[in-house]
Amino acid sequence: MTGKMIGVDVGGTFTDIFVLDEERGVAEVAKVPTTRPDQSGGFLSGIGTRVDDLADVSVVVHGTTAGTNALLERKGARIGVITTMGLRDVLEMRRRDRPRTWGLRGDFTPVVDRAQRLEVPERTLADGTIRTPVDLDAVRAAAQTLIDDGCLAVAVLFANAYANAENEERAVAAVREVWPNAHVSCSSEILPEIREFERFSTTALNAYLQPEVSGYLNRLETALKDGGFAGEFMIVQSNGGVMDVDTAAKLPVRTALSGPAAGVIAAGYIAEAAGFPDVITGDMGGTSFDVSLIAGGQSMLSPQTSIDFGMVVRSPMIEITTIGAGGGSIAWVDKGGLLNIGPESAGSTPGPVAYGQGNTRPTVTDANVVLGRIDPDNPIGGKLERLDVEAAEAAILEHVGKPLGLDALAAAEAILKVANSRMAGALRLVSIERGFDPKRFAFMPFGGGGALHSGAMLAEVGLARAIVPRYPGVTSAMGCVIADMRQDFVQTINTMLDGIDTDALAAFMQRHVTDGLATLDAARTRFEARETSFTLDMAYVGQTHTVSVPLPVTVTGGKVTPPTEAQIADAFDATYRETYGRLLKGGARRVMNLRSAVTGKRPRFDLATLAPQGGSAEAALKGTRRVHFADSWHETRIYDRLALPVGAVIEGPAILEQPDTTVLIEPDLVGRVDDFGNTLIERVTP
Repeated sequence: MTGKMIGVDVGGTFTDIFVLDEERGVAEVAKVPTTRPDQSGGFLSGIGTRVDDLADVSVVVHGTTAGTNALLERKGARIGVITTMGLRDVLEMRRRDRPRTWGLRGDFTPVVDRAQRLEVPERTLADGTIRTPVDLDAVRAAAQTLIDDGCLAVAVLFANAYANAENEERAVAAVREVWPNAHVSCSSEILPEIREFERFSTTALNAYLQPEVSGYLNRLETALKDGGFAGEFMIVQSNGGVMDVDTAAKLPVRTALSGPAAGVIAAGYIAEAAGFPDVITGDMGGTSFDVSLIAGGQSMLSPQTSIDFGMVVRSPMIEITTIGAGGGSIAWVDKGGLLNIGPESAGSTPGPVAYGQGNTRPTVTDANVVLGRIDPDNPIGGKLERLDVEAAEAAILEHVGKPLGLDALAAAEAILKVANSRMAGALRLVSIERGFDPKRFAFMPFGGGGALHSGAMLAEVGLARAIVPRYPGVTSAMGCVIADMRQDFVQTINTMLDGIDTDALAAFMQRHVTDGLATLDAARTRFEARETSFTLDMAYVGQTHTVSVPLPVTVTGGKVTPPTEAQIADAFDATYRETYGRLLKGGARRVMNLRSAVTGKRPRFDLATLAPQGGSAEAALKGTRRVHFADSWHETRIYDRLALPVGAVIEGPAILEQPDTTVLIEPDLVGRVDDFGNTLIERVTP
């Protein structure tokens, strides 16, 4: 089926739309305010601004924050837990950690109250032996108690179910017989991996999200079909891949950080095509600034993420560092006279003061407006006719200027200085503090506000250059179109390497490959290739932390040829030496977990189709505007960025404007348009 491909990213402030018509070689973008509390309104209206007939659309891919927001705002469903006798408090005890390392203050409330955490007789030992068969009558009674208590979803969490799932599977089957909906989460289905709290937490959070996320996705799918859509609807996962909507409804915990992950995927693809495989991304939206590092064209995957304190999700996610420094982040002066930015945000409603929708406290966007860096007569998003510069200036003076003894301009510069400092700190965290030299890396700003701050990031972090993509305001939406379909699997092995049962290991690998390929076969998307990868979590005996060891495994026609014990040993030694610089002589080695990934490589579109055709820099010049840099005003050239031709060189100070963002080229920088329509920003060479 051929037709338009649409990527939709729902952020805290804006919903971004990227429409690709490959046959015509045309891409269109749209940006509309996110609707709350139901985000589906902005989703559908955004598509409607660019597509008249949904029957012309073959694929819609969605990066969603519905799950993340439900976790952060504690707005998931009322759920229950059925667990092994004696383990009802695992979710509350966690790892005996606390919100603040020092001191005794700080409480944690699990997403499921103790009264809804019920115990049943059963016990499986760590070696998989069943000591106590599950009492199914007790399980049914517990399920009925939770139903009567108004629970909309349930998680079944049994001890050592990763080693032998028999007790848990029997209990889940009994619960599903009586449960009034499909929202029954099973720990051995979601995470058959050692470490009790992490398995319990991931499964409980999945149940917590199921009613909210599945209801949201069902409303979207129904509305799309009612509009004539007959194509495939897919959801971006936190690992940077996509999954079908049925899988997303069953495993909503895999959608946490879905939208930012799509942005990283797009950034990596754009940067590598432009010749820069080492890049640090900075996604600046209305609420947050999300940073990620890509080295050698590969994004970093983290096996575990804490969405908020105590909310641990053990599922592969692209490593993203988030700080509250978005365009809508509020600037405020504390009791000690220090200027702070965020974490509170004005969001899309009411938005910055300049939006004129009722907010009276200044934001980062208000500072950019007052300094002339954003055109007040052409705000992005299309809903507002003009920004109120005077109101923004008055708010900055009242809430920042007066407490600090500064005039409005100096206060606005101070707001940007603090915001830039916080953003630079996030970039250092993912680069310098992890042993990466920032001089090797380019900075790719995207999101609605990122390209206003690229010059500051080059100066503060020492990055080589910035690459501003053709449509930075909708990069995450573009990533939705680019992302491959990926399924991740894990299985705890927990055995010594010496004498490892390679047949049992091969059986797990084969099951993962079979299940993964079946998921790809069920999808209606065309794949250019299918790839499999396998790693083992391994360590020396006595060590707590493991290293991820890539395995040399051949898969032919869906049939797995497993590695030998010697090959596994060699792979571990190579990985351990690369990580730590040495091996432990005579140390016994242990295999903890098998991790498998099955990926369907979706067709990539040619980024050159986004490049401008013809035109000249002179024709793209719209005029000039006074813009404040450091301590003085500069008469600054204003360009229509999308009209700049390939090869155009623009010396700062200059501003490049387009519907979804504003690109700032500061006085000591120069911008050049490459073959893909990206703008490369570098320091002026003497």
